[in-house]
Amino acid sequence: MISRRRMLSNTAIATAVATTAGLGAATPRATSATPFNHGVASGDPLHDRVILWTRITPAASDNSIPVHWVIADDEALSRVVNGGEVQAQPWRDHCVKVDATGLDAGRTWYFQFECNGVKSPIGRTKTLPAGDIDAVKFAVASCSNYPFGYFNAYACIARRDDLDAVLHLGDYLYEYAPGEYGQGKEFGREHQPAREIVSLDDYRERHAQYKSDPDLQEAHRRHPWITVWDDHESTNNSWKDGAQNHNPDKGEGNWLDRRKSAERAYFEWMPIREQLGSRGSWTYRSFRYGNLCDLIMLDTRLHGRSEQISDRKDKAAIAAAGRSLLGADQKAWLLDELSASKQAGTRWRVLGQQCMFGQLPDAEGHVLNTDQWDGYPHDRQAVLDQLSSEGIRNTVILTGDIHTAWAMDITPNPFDPKAYDPKTGSGSLAVELVTTAVTSPAPFGTGEEAQKRERDTVAALPHLHWADFESRGYLTAKITPDQTHAEWWSVSTIAERSTEEILVNSMRTLDGRNHLEPGLQGKA
Repeated sequence: MISRRRMLSNTAIATAVATTAGLGAATPRATSATPFNHGVASGDPLHDRVILWTRITPAASDNSIPVHWVIADDEALSRVVNGGEVQAQPWRDHCVKVDATGLDAGRTWYFQFECNGVKSPIGRTKTLPAGDIDAVKFAVASCSNYPFGYFNAYACIARRDDLDAVLHLGDYLYEYAPGEYGQGKEFGREHQPAREIVSLDDYRERHAQYKSDPDLQEAHRRHPWITVWDDHESTNNSWKDGAQNHNPDKGEGNWLDRRKSAERAYFEWMPIREQLGSRGSWTYRSFRYGNLCDLIMLDTRLHGRSEQISDRKDKAAIAAAGRSLLGADQKAWLLDELSASKQAGTRWRVLGQQCMFGQLPDAEGHVLNTDQWDGYPHDRQAVLDQLSSEGIRNTVILTGDIHTAWAMDITPNPFDPKAYDPKTGSGSLAVELVTTAVTSPAPFGTGEEAQKRERDTVAALPHLHWADFESRGYLTAKITPDQTHAEWWSVSTIAERSTEEILVNSMRTLDGRNHLEPGLQGKA
């Protein structure tokens, strides 16, 4: 498997690519004078380049449209450092992606597109820093279901000036038909198309609807994003060869065709750098923030995942040899990344990924959710063995998916008092920070019911330091040489547009400790 450093060096040739996909009859046409109905975005920053994205809303579906772009080091765009022209092609849904090169490391940049004499909003982005740096800060988001309410968490993220990037850990959109998981009528946010999305045109139209949201657009405009998909970008509880919510007998066709359509639309509509190999594209990749932090993004969903075990009490089936969450190649790559990061002297390792890594059993010791790392114990153990055998410290796992917030130590057996002490952190090898959902509903209700579940769950799991089963919002993680400091932010409502938010909790892990403790109050 190609190492991270070799992979980055292989991308050093300057490129400017138009990426778009064919339009179907249902694809939205222009609704205003601007061709930039879906905003602008940036993502996957490296030290000398960043992906710039927009989508041109065409008057006709079969035309190639010239689009001009510039990137500058000032907001007035008076000091342009790169620019050019690309074609928004119908076979890529008139989405445009440019790999803007020739940039200096660790700088803020401003960019703009122009089409038919109309200029887009000016976007802001950042390149990765190099060398010695004092801090890096991420906003972490997951699970944004359009019909369940307004994207106020994105509005709050957009207003922040202290972020280096937004990490989106999956479920950027949902595949369901109206009424299956959210209706949206009360908010005027019913899904388009008005059916479960299955075809390429369906996925494109759903992406287009989500990116019509002004708060999501603003969060994309103001910050570079680093993203991975989870299941709902394709369909619920998907794995490499199928999904719980895919049924050919209901006219949903071949799974591989549906998966390819979902992946293609995602690459068209997201500001992500496409990595091509003999097995197609993949989304696991890494980013080096100087000598402070290596950000390692995983695909625990579609690349190598074996099918979930349906009976969560079948311990033998769950532990069967050959079952994998990552796939053999991604697992080998991850272990290589962890080793290379330590050998390079990088202070922190941050894993951005989808499903809960820490153990979540019931009172009888059975797995509660086989879709999580609990359902794939061999891959989790391989990571823990690597951390332990090589003495790799300061590993922080960032997680989404579960619509609730958690803070836990990561240890091979949290229930063995001889192997792990929750008070001191002895025996802990890493920490996990789980963000709640942007809008997707809490699984345990609200009020006293949810609060009782919180208390009972924290009491039952010695490695769990805190949980919040009610809030909608996002997480921030600020990394300095001395600590990683996490803050969970909750929006006041998703029933109407608002930028009111409150700090729900903060936790930190100190350099070398691999253990969570209460954090500092107030914005870090």
